Amino acid sequence: MIAHSLKTPREAATAPPTLYPHDLSLEHYRALAGDGGIDVLANVGNSLVVSLGTTLTTVVLSTLAGYGFARLRFPGSNVLFFAALVTFMIPFQVLITPLYLLLDHLGLLNSLLGLTLVYTTFQLPFGLFLMRNSFAAVPRSLEEAARIDGCGTLQTLVRVMLPVAAPGVVATALLAFFTAWNEFFAALILITDQERFTLPVSLSVIASGALGSVNWGVLQAGVTVTIIPCVIIYLLLQKYYVGGLLGTLGK
Repeated sequence: MIAHSLKTPREAATAPPTLYPHDLSLEHYRALAGDGGIDVLANVGNSLVVSLGTTLTTVVLSTLAGYGFARLRFPGSNVLFFAALVTFMIPFQVLITPLYLLLDHLGLLNSLLGLTLVYTTFQLPFGLFLMRNSFAAVPRSLEEAARIDGCGTLQTLVRVMLPVAAPGVVATALLAFFTAWNEFFAALILITDQERFTLPVSLSVIASGALGSVNWGVLQAGVTVTIIPCVIIYLLLQKYYVGGLLGTLGK
């Protein structure tokens, strides 16, 4: 895929295809900047905005809710927690119509903010599950020692609990980012303005031949751009990611 994206247009169209490019060319990547009326690089920016927004809101809400479910005792806490988990089992395709109507009512249809809120809704149940188990694995003695030293609830969470539960936070953040970065169906339904397309939607337009004919070189370059950020982030944080998943899913 990467080799194909680096071929010249003539070599990319040859049959049978060559395994490696004879002449390296960045022409397909330059075409992503606006060839055929679709600015794919702008769509990359949209995907970044939505993915980072989803990651931030998911981590903040999952951390606060997970800490509450792990450490606070209140009537109906277990029922409320399992009710939140049940929503994770509902295919989001079933929810897309009511979400469409809700966003339309709120004036958030065809906006990156609305898409971010929808993605956050999808990610919250599993993020809550990960963070609750991460905090539950932290010894209570650490929390009690922090309170004896005068820390309040928020200080205890930030200074004592979060550093110990960091692998769970990283796993939650990466899962939210990867899912939002690659998600296609909701973006296709909820975003109709071409300027607000996310990267998977813009690549589907190229692949469908809406530009006149399928440019396989540009399409492979776009897929490469889609994959590279996920690979780099995973390689940098894989220790925390795997540790967080194994540490929480095994509880």
